[in-house]
Amino acid sequence: MGSIQQRWPGPAKGRIVMLVDNPVEGDSRVQKAAYSAAEAGWDVILLGRSPHNRPQSWMIGHAQVRLIPMSGAIAQRRHELRRHWVIAPLGYPPTGIAEQRRASVRARHADLAVRRALAPAGLASARVRAETLAARVTGAWVRLRSWQTSVGKRARRRLDLPGDRLYTLFWRAAMKERAWRRLEPGLWEYELAYGPVVDELRPDIIHANDFRMLGVGARAVIRGKDDGRRIRLVWDAHEYLPGVEPWQDNMRWRPGNVAHEREFAPFSDAVITVSESLAELLQRDHKLPRLPEVVLNAPDVDSLRPATAEPSPSIRKRCGLGPDVPLLVYSGLAAHKRGINVMIEALPKLPDVHVALVVGKINAPYVLGLIERAKALDCADRLHVFGYVPHDQVVSFLASANVGVIPIRHFPNHEIALITKFFEYSHARLPIVVSDVRTMAETVRKTGQGEVFRVDDVEDYVRAVRAVLADEKHFRAAYDTPGLLDEWTWRAQAAKLNAVYAALLGDRA
Repeated sequence: MGSIQQRWPGPAKGRIVMLVDNPVEGDSRVQKAAYSAAEAGWDVILLGRSPHNRPQSWMIGHAQVRLIPMSGAIAQRRHELRRHWVIAPLGYPPTGIAEQRRASVRARHADLAVRRALAPAGLASARVRAETLAARVTGAWVRLRSWQTSVGKRARRRLDLPGDRLYTLFWRAAMKERAWRRLEPGLWEYELAYGPVVDELRPDIIHANDFRMLGVGARAVIRGKDDGRRIRLVWDAHEYLPGVEPWQDNMRWRPGNVAHEREFAPFSDAVITVSESLAELLQRDHKLPRLPEVVLNAPDVDSLRPATAEPSPSIRKRCGLGPDVPLLVYSGLAAHKRGINVMIEALPKLPDVHVALVVGKINAPYVLGLIERAKALDCADRLHVFGYVPHDQVVSFLASANVGVIPIRHFPNHEIALITKFFEYSHARLPIVVSDVRTMAETVRKTGQGEVFRVDDVEDYVRAVRAVLADEKHFRAAYDTPGLLDEWTWRAQAAKLNAVYAALLGDRA
């Protein structure tokens, strides 16, 4: 977050309400957009989702951030509130009674254990033995019903049973773009939480980040028109939704969210996105009259805003390594689809190399699994794991490493854009070792700033790392190419974004 300051002190060009479906702090793109827009003279209010179910607020420069609580009641599907009579007829109803019954059985056994120890021989002892037998029978019955409860939950979780599939097909055919109301009703949670706040703020421009916020912004535009106000909608598409790996493990998530996006995309006055390939896909899918403006998620490297805190020490210093120890770094989301495991599997084949992971949650199960694997390979002393640093310190933090690694796996969205860490590594002037995902591999081969390896191929990854470490100066020299890094700065992207806003309001801005 930025330094705490007052809202924009002079007359604003207009009010921009930015919408995002996360707690803001981990989203560098929305933070940079809010800060730079406020610095350009707009009155900016950024609305995000509170992770603690209570309102919060702070400032990023002259932009105000507000986090809004959400209930989550609509997101719960009806079958989750009922007993699964067909799949699990003996299961408990989803009221919490199963947990209570299991705890009661454990308490009963604990009490009987003490009574057995204290009971004298004879009738009292026989009575305790009879009660113990009855408690065991009750415990077996409770375990059976609890198992049935779990079976029912698992069976419906993915929503891929024949009845579930028929339900999905019917509503997609019957309602087309409006089918999300049946398939993904949890999207209404965002409207109920954000909608009244947006109306109260009376924006001139709504900047809706990604697909969940698109509907909130579009409905606010429609209500504004009915109220005699003209609100412009900017849709900032971060990803290609049909190619996103579902965020929830059920078969309705993707078709529901895709339908939602298709219903509300036509209400956008301007569309911006993160790559040329994605811009072309969006124009094709939504029949947009103009190609979306590309606003890269480039790092803030040229003093567009003050540092958020005292500079972080270099990653090499945090690892406790000398200048001659080879250090590979991965910075970003830690997940299976990011392919980080190849870096761990390669450690025995790179005996002098250390690996540093800079991730959002150092105790996440996937990260802990990587640590355990490094221990199994007897390489744990060469693996270092750190949490995120503020986004405007990332470049300086990473710059002391030898190589930046992007081992990302093949997914549609991974093929079509230069991701944030690509720009961060570039401004840190790190040679890049990247998997053979299309856009990043093509760029690295064109610029000469690194090596490409076959995704998940440990031997080919080792080859690429050795090639870079053998001639670092050669790969770093690519960054001396005139103009290569100039466009990859947030200052350049902020100018594009400000031009989009100004064009929408014309003389008013």
